[in-house]
This record gives sequence, C-alpha cells and structure tokens, in this order.
Amino acid sequence: MIARLALAAGAVLAMGAAPADWRPLDPQNTLVIDTSKGRIVVEMRPDLAPLAVARIKLLAREGVYDGLLFHRVIDGFVDQTGNPNNKDGGTSSHPDLPPEFTARLKPADIAVVRRATDEAAGFIGATPVAAEAEAVAKRREDGTFRAWGAYCPGVAGMGRQADEASANSEIFFMRDAARRLDRDYTVWGTAVAGLDVIRAINVGEPPADPDRMIRVRVAGDLPPADQPKIEVMDTAGPAFARLVAKARAEHGADFSVCDVAPPARSLAR
Repeated sequence: MIARLALAAGAVLAMGAAPADWRPLDPQNTLVIDTSKGRIVVEMRPDLAPLAVARIKLLAREGVYDGLLFHRVIDGFVDQTGNPNNKDGGTSSHPDLPPEFTARLKPADIAVVRRATDEAAGFIGATPVAAEAEAVAKRREDGTFRAWGAYCPGVAGMGRQADEASANSEIFFMRDAARRLDRDYTVWGTAVAGLDVIRAINVGEPPADPDRMIRVRVAGDLPPADQPKIEVMDTAGPAFARLVAKARAEHGADFSVCDVAPPARSLAR
C-alpha cells in the first residue's frame, strides 16, 4: 500500500512518554512523499536552509517530483532522486541555488545532547545538527554561533555537482550516517516517518528495477483529512532526555548525535 506509514526507530521506547512530551508537525514545513515502497514524511527546516526548502516546496507544487526515479541508491549510504531526467546532473527550469551548508543560530535554538571542547551537537526539531562551542556565541555581539546539519540516518540533503552553488532539484535521503558530508551538502530536513522505506528503496547506480516518487506534496496543501497524523517527541522534554541518557550509557565516550533520534507516533485511528 503506497500510503503505508512507518515511524522513526525508537518509537517503542517512547511509549511511556506523557502527552506534553510530543509536538505536532507544521503542515507548511512537512513534505509527504508517496513512493513505490511506501510513504516518507519529512520535517523541513527553513531555519537551516530557507532557499532549499522554498525550492522543494515550489517543485512539489509544480508536480516536478511526481513520478521521478530513485536513480542512484547506495546501500548503507544514500537514496538519490529529484532530477527530471532521472540521471545525475539533471536540473529543473529554475536557477541553481547557493550553498546553505551552515546557519547562524542561537544556543537556545538547539536541544544539545553532546558537548565537547570545540563543538556542541543536538537537534533543531527532528534534525540532528552540530555547531560551534556555545562559548563562541557568548563572544559574538549577536549571540549566535554557526550550526550545520549532521548527516545521520533519515536526514535529507540537496544534491549538487562539483560547484558548491549547483544545487537545484536533486534531493537525497540518508540510509545510514555519513558525517563526511557535513558542511559540504545542504541539509533541508529529516524523515520523521519512513526510514524503513528509505532503506528499502532498490539499490543500484542506476538500479535495475528503480523505485520512484509517485506523488510529492506539502502537507499543508492536502485536505486536513489527508494530512499525516503524526507527532514528534519534543527534544526539550524529559522523555527525550531519558532516551539520550540511555543512548549515552550504551555508547559511552563514542556517543554521537547519530546514536539517538526523536521518535514519532501516529495519531491515526
């Protein structure tokens, strides 16, 4: 069934969370991708990449993404799609975008889960991020520091060519973590449902039997009855703090922001 909904890993661990530990998605910044393997729901982050998010909304509303193939899929790495020619290097009719590899944010914008001497890591909504040490913000007049998306499982990025300013329509989804992509490709959101779908997309460069994005829509453009009924765990709440503590205890000194993710729950009856 195309509309099958698979929630983020870790949802079972959150069963004891109180209602206040959950938050709704913003329909205007939620992308619903119905694929040949099931549904992916992405929470988009215009605070990290406003131009990329605006472009993806535009292309979804124009119907450009409907029917496009996952043309390059590497197991343990990425699913690539979004090129109108279904090959690497294809573009939409719109101009290329400048890189949005980092953003200026304030420490309060990030729910920090790990601190080091020169770096902090945490979440903006459901999206994992890394940032300069919080002390940097204290030295700046505007109280900001540089932050960037962390390429953990489920994270969504903008594809590009060799030129850093060549992102256009291609998008990709992480099957697993690949932090070498940090600050080299624009992060525009994270899948809050459908990580198992991402990992089930047929592999190949190109795949012999490629999967496709059947229909891509901004949730807010759908009738209310058709919008995903999903809540995501609030990363500022005590339930998520317990998940972080559990992951930190399991991984010890090797704990990273990719070792924990905000669970999602379906409110559909």
